[in-house]
Amino acid sequence: MPDLLGVTNPVPGHDTGNINRNLPNVPNDPRIQNAPDPTRVSGPDNRTERQDNGDAAGSEHTLRYDSNYLTFLQRLNDTPGLAQTMTEILRYYQGTVVSSGIGEGMAADMAALLEMLKMDEGELAKFFKNQMDAGNRFTGPLFAILREAYGTGSSEVMRGSILQFLKRYSDYSSSQHVQGNLLRTLTRLTRSIPASFGNQLLGMVSELEGKMASGDRAGSLKLLQSAIMPFLASYTSKTNDMGLSRSLISMLALDVARYENGSREGLLQAFHQLNAHSTLREKLGSLSDAALLNLAEHNSFTKAAEQDQLADQLARTAQRALRGGAGAEAQDAFRSIVSAFLVNESVYMPLLHLIFPLEWDGKMLFSEMWVDPDAEENLKRGKGHQDNTIRFLFKMDIQNLGFFDIVLTCQRDNVDLQLFCPRTVSPFAGVVQEEMTRILSENGMKPNVVQVQEMAKPLAISAVFPKIFEGANSIDVKA
Repeated sequence: MPDLLGVTNPVPGHDTGNINRNLPNVPNDPRIQNAPDPTRVSGPDNRTERQDNGDAAGSEHTLRYDSNYLTFLQRLNDTPGLAQTMTEILRYYQGTVVSSGIGEGMAADMAALLEMLKMDEGELAKFFKNQMDAGNRFTGPLFAILREAYGTGSSEVMRGSILQFLKRYSDYSSSQHVQGNLLRTLTRLTRSIPASFGNQLLGMVSELEGKMASGDRAGSLKLLQSAIMPFLASYTSKTNDMGLSRSLISMLALDVARYENGSREGLLQAFHQLNAHSTLREKLGSLSDAALLNLAEHNSFTKAAEQDQLADQLARTAQRALRGGAGAEAQDAFRSIVSAFLVNESVYMPLLHLIFPLEWDGKMLFSEMWVDPDAEENLKRGKGHQDNTIRFLFKMDIQNLGFFDIVLTCQRDNVDLQLFCPRTVSPFAGVVQEEMTRILSENGMKPNVVQVQEMAKPLAISAVFPKIFEGANSIDVKA
């Protein structure tokens, strides 16, 4: 089952692994609390399903909040270093044509991926901008207006309308991805249920694929809701199948809901609700339905997503490797990469995440960057006249040099920078500090504080961005 549907916490003092199921049935056994008695109303006992009320003194488990969000942060912290893993696999395949354990086509995929990593300064700037655009779908004048209205407005009804529109837009702009999820999940279902049912479902999946290919969204949704979902419900009621098919049907239901929510008509309806608020109507002006759809379908996000060849090539290479196209070492490395990218898809993270794999001056370099564009949330604090504080976390692994953490905080052109370097670089901390100050100054920045010190251990995401623990800045998804 997906974590979204089944995350649970250990109940202190009730570890099922330590239960002796062969306890003798002794009358009035003091170990049996609150035994049922049909002649009276039972009183409360000491058992609890809430771990914050239980006595954890003897528990071997570390207490944590009952939420997927903290599970996400824990897994993120426990995930093997993505930078080191990615650098190792790129270095492993550098110059590879054929070697033991690599299947047909794997070398060509790796060669295509490695070719993309060779960038000069101009190509790196273009690659950086493309990733920024592809990582944020809420960009442009329209979303700037909605962002300001949400941060400064006091009407909860208006803020709810804005959130509803953003949800509709998110599902609308993800239509191709949701369609792919639906077809993949249904294809897996045809293989996970008995052939007598699977063959019937396969015909409906083929019909659905044809409707989606022709752009018949209404017909696709009708087929899903009136034929496929009832068929799967009937199958479950007849067979009581609680295996893989149950998990797949649960995920399918979520994607069907997103597919229905992301219709063009629903998007326009949510937009008309925005115009019902005078504050937004004044700012949006006379934006027509056609102009709105043009903004939704032709913006920097959609253009960048179409040109994001690196992500597509990396996904194809990882897919081929994990399906047996590479040796065991490469499969483990790609599995770590995929795990680091996904971590836990049931949780929202209010940070922008980008990756930068490249070959620079003959050395392989892999870096990932986390960005909080609203580190101080000036709009929410009623300080809209102030410039936002933006915080960056760079994690960088350079071939034959080591692993670096860089924390950069800037407000307009004022910059504070902390650099944590490997032990081999720490003797040159003074030189690095001077060079970083010079680079910032030459690029129009005003460095206030620049610190370089030896890294004790890699920085945790939550240590650099503590606001992700605040309920107002995250969605706490509970089981």
